[in-house]
Amino acid sequence: METHLPSFLMMEIFSYLDAYSLLQAAQVNKNWNKLASSDVLWRKLCQKRWFYCSMVTPQLLGKETWKEFFIYRTWQEHAKSRAKPEDFIYKEIPAEYGIQACYISEHGLTRNGQGRSVVCTATSMNRISTWDIHEGVMTWVSTEQPAYIKLLTTLPEMHIAVTVDIESTIKLWDCHNSEALATNSLLSPCQSLKAVITKDCPIVLIGDTLGNLYIFRIPDLHRITRLNVFRYGISELYCSPQKKWIFLNRKHPHVLPKVFYMNSLLRTSEFSAPVSTDLKFSLCQRAFWTPRREDRITLMAIRGPQKVKKFITFDMELEKIGNKITVKEHIFASFSLEDYEGRPEWYGVSDKDVIVCSTGSSLLLFNINGHCLQTFQYCPEQILRLWVDPLHVIVSCKDGSLDVYVWEKRSLQLNKCYRLHYKRPLSPRR
Repeated sequence: METHLPSFLMMEIFSYLDAYSLLQAAQVNKNWNKLASSDVLWRKLCQKRWFYCSMVTPQLLGKETWKEFFIYRTWQEHAKSRAKPEDFIYKEIPAEYGIQACYISEHGLTRNGQGRSVVCTATSMNRISTWDIHEGVMTWVSTEQPAYIKLLTTLPEMHIAVTVDIESTIKLWDCHNSEALATNSLLSPCQSLKAVITKDCPIVLIGDTLGNLYIFRIPDLHRITRLNVFRYGISELYCSPQKKWIFLNRKHPHVLPKVFYMNSLLRTSEFSAPVSTDLKFSLCQRAFWTPRREDRITLMAIRGPQKVKKFITFDMELEKIGNKITVKEHIFASFSLEDYEGRPEWYGVSDKDVIVCSTGSSLLLFNINGHCLQTFQYCPEQILRLWVDPLHVIVSCKDGSLDVYVWEKRSLQLNKCYRLHYKRPLSPRR
């Protein structure tokens, strides 16, 4: 005689399964298929893999269910690894239209090939425009602005662009209307700019040359917060994967980086003062939040006449004593690179705590305690820049080539997939 467990017990058991096991369970019978396809289960898997899923619905991501989105997004991610150089389209945007460029589309690769990748660019003619990468054509352009556009960022999830000009005027664009949807202004020149979606609302983050942090609400650019963080400008501004934390830095020997608890900046009525901590690591050159880990950040500095490269990893933690919330930082690991020639210009961190850095002539992989895991030599090519995410590492070279690597599933190493060649060399970017 068959025994049937109640649905709530089956759901409890299914909640411990991974995506592959859930798909297998769905093949047993109609009842199992219904339970194993539950949005509750697949939303949990989506949130674990892609933190931004906790802030949106599958409909906003273009799918009906979380299961459908998980399958589609996983295929989309791995398609890059399976691709061949001939699968890629090469297009050029005229130089006068491409002073700055950011993706404004969120479709990416699609199974039916109907999706379009669109970038938003700031031009030398005081305009911003959008370009269809597949067709290589301009799809929209703004009116000419009264001042030169200094910085540009986008929020692809909302198809929105944000600009700041040399007169410190902020403008928000939907990239359909020729005029800006909203404007506001700063008291001093903008130095760093970022647009993100938080659990409260989408926002614009700005650091100015006087060390002030501004937070504006999207879409009306209402100012939520203005806070003086440093005596000097804010040169770097990075949010953690789920936007719980915001890292601020000024490259100065007497200024320590700061990490703020985002809620204390957005919900000002709930906090008597912003909640933050200093990271005891001066002369920080770059910082990188660990993907898929909300509370871990790795910093890099280059110090002394010998140009010693130092890396340090902090874990952030909230502590509540009575009604007061504080932030505590804990050093998780650190090491120095003293035996390697060359100066690391770019680096990133994988979700497995592997540090990837480039020295111009080589690509180096370390664990967070400094043990060298892998080395790729680049000679006579020179590495220009690199990007790191949980699936890939992409390296651009000064000769215009682009190398795509993929992380091995069961190790901490990379496999090289292919090389793409550009038709003209790239210019160094600082």
